[in-house]
Amino acid sequence: MLFTSYEFLVFFPLIVMMYFLTPIKWRWLLLLAGSCYFYMCWKPEYIVLMMFPSFIDYYAALKMSATPDQAKRKKYLWLSLVTNLGLLFVFKYFNFFNESARALFDYLNLSYAVPMVNLLLPVGISFYTFQTLSYTIDVYRGVIQPERHLGKFSLYITFFPQLVAGPIERSSNLLPQLQSLRSKFDVDRVTDGLRLMLWGFFKKVVIADRLAASVNLVYNNPGEYYGLQIALATIFFAFQIFCDFSGYSDIAIGAAKILGVDLMKNFDKPYSAQSISEFWKRWHISLSTWFKDYVYIPLGGNRTIKWRWYYNLFITFLISGLWHGANWTFVIWGALHGFYLVFALISRP
Repeated sequence: MLFTSYEFLVFFPLIVMMYFLTPIKWRWLLLLAGSCYFYMCWKPEYIVLMMFPSFIDYYAALKMSATPDQAKRKKYLWLSLVTNLGLLFVFKYFNFFNESARALFDYLNLSYAVPMVNLLLPVGISFYTFQTLSYTIDVYRGVIQPERHLGKFSLYITFFPQLVAGPIERSSNLLPQLQSLRSKFDVDRVTDGLRLMLWGFFKKVVIADRLAASVNLVYNNPGEYYGLQIALATIFFAFQIFCDFSGYSDIAIGAAKILGVDLMKNFDKPYSAQSISEFWKRWHISLSTWFKDYVYIPLGGNRTIKWRWYYNLFITFLISGLWHGANWTFVIWGALHGFYLVFALISRP
């Protein structure tokens, strides 16, 4: 189910109405059922692909908290990492790497017989995989205690407002809110949430989708357009992707706010940034901070010698590019942004 579908325009008011009529102790169950239905409207059987690793993570987190043995804790962390990243690799990246290997073997005139797999990419898998990984990593680090209520932990993974496109929430922010769900009907809060949702719909449907029509016309037929037309299409594309991504985030944050849940801000006027570094602090903030906390800093961050610092930054953005899509264009895109950031640091007075 998409936010911009007619089904959502019926689904969401019904969920809100039932939410405030449901006793507090059962609200988590209503939201869990609603979130599962929201996801299953796309492809019902794929709910298993989301719930199976969630059960693994729930189990691994409990086991990590139950033992002081660091080796055993690391074993359960690896169980979570391999399960989640393994599923992500199979569904999103296997064909990409397989086709790349085939091209290399063909270039070397070698035979290659590994077949492609015909799998439909699960909606939101990149987002909910990162969300659940942050949970098990934080439990391993001792940042949070594991959630012992399986239902509420499942709701943390499936919470429908931010399930398929973020923001990628941290367990330290979202889980405590889902554990209580004690908010009463607050007119001001609901009004603010609706206003944010309407603004998100306007950015997504009125601006982004309209700009997309012009951009696609030019980008799909580059030989028929020149100079100013291509430049204008590129400017349109910049505003299209911003209004598309931030519009969807606004709808998600507004919907959650109506339900009494505060999600993190995901965009903060990124095109007003004064540098490439500042841009990435304002664009898709939940993703940028995820990569900082779970890739960049574990690599060593900036607390090392300069060349290693630059390497850590570049590798983080290279991985970020691959996260955005299973295509060499995304890898190159990530490498370019990594290079821009490293160059900015080197040239800094």
